[in-house]
Amino acid sequence: MNDNELLKRANEVRKMSYSPYSKFAVGAALLCADGTVVTGVNIENAAYGPSICAERVALFKAISEGKRDFVKLAVTCDGDHCRPCGVCRQVMFEHAPDMEILMGNPDGEFVRTTVRELLPDGFSL
Repeated sequence: MNDNELLKRANEVRKMSYSPYSKFAVGAALLCADGTVVTGVNIENAAYGPSICAERVALFKAISEGKRDFVKLAVTCDGDHCRPCGVCRQVMFEHAPDMEILMGNPDGEFVRTTVRELLPDGFSL
């Protein structure tokens, strides 16, 4: 799957976001080494603390389905290029520190980086 297709998947899934408080819908599409694409959206909660980001939803879904080898993650939101939060960066660092990240927007524009570039001194085992 090429970058534009992965970004398109992230943009398509954004409509499933549950973000009634922030009104900030985020979509993620995670490409696994076997070619599987697992998607996620941000899911908010009135208490805020139990809310979860799209990136972690996609990663946790993939892990719960037995996936352990991740190649690339596309994340999109309105406005500028969508950037993963610090918690997502740490979770991604633990599971795929060298994974490519495509930080995009609905127009298909994106910036390419890696987890390690986003979090150079992340915690690891």
